[in-house]
Amino acid sequence: MKRAIFPGSFDPITLGHSDIIERGICLFDELIIAIGINAEKKYMFSLEERMTFISEAFKDEPKVKIMTYEGLTIDFCKKVNATYILRGLRNPGDFEFEKAIAHTNRKLSEIETVFLLTASGKSFISSSIVRDVIRNGGDYSVLVPSTVKF
Repeated sequence: MKRAIFPGSFDPITLGHSDIIERGICLFDELIIAIGINAEKKYMFSLEERMTFISEAFKDEPKVKIMTYEGLTIDFCKKVNATYILRGLRNPGDFEFEKAIAHTNRKLSEIETVFLLTASGKSFISSSIVRDVIRNGGDYSVLVPSTVKF
């Protein structure tokens, strides 16, 4: 079985994330959306809200599971028997950052990282941009799945 994790904070999930998830479903037998918990990070949405946004968006997709984890991503991969990490790339900056992490993960484990380019019409979207739009009262609905409501 080809099991992958798609790690992130998903604060909140965006249409860019959804694009990667939908395309990742075609590549893997199971895709675990792995919501990382970082005590140092200040989130806009609670863990429960983020899990609800994602689970509602993919409720009809049996290949998708949603889990949380703390610590190293590769340790979580080992815990759930995932041999792949799925990552989305929006721009060259993402590539350089993700490449360093992928090389480190590969050095520390046998886990392979698979990169997908975010669809061009969604590559400008990031969770931090969405949070900024929300904080300033803008229409965030065009940037996130319809399940993201508060």
